[in-house]
Amino acid sequence: MSKDPYKIILRPIITEKSTMLKEMNREICFEVDPKANKIDIRKAVEKLFDVKVECVRIISKKGKTRRVGRNVGRTKDWKKAYIKLKEGEKMIEYFEAV
Repeated sequence: MSKDPYKIILRPIITEKSTMLKEMNREICFEVDPKANKIDIRKAVEKLFDVKVECVRIISKKGKTRRVGRNVGRTKDWKKAYIKLKEGEKMIEYFEAV
């Protein structure tokens, strides 16, 4: 079953750490669908940005407990993926295809 790449890659994560990894190690950080696996993420990035992926690392983040007055709730659980590009591939610009 082929999944839509636009539903797998949700948004880029732009932080100091991700910017440093992009410049030094050719790694890009994205928020991805919590049900996606490494193979789905690799195919989606290669299709959307027309690059070759060397490896994919995934981190599942648990939502935090938040409180507003006496009401207690939770933020959603989410998944983050670090994608390393192969040598010689062009660097992905965040607003190129997504």
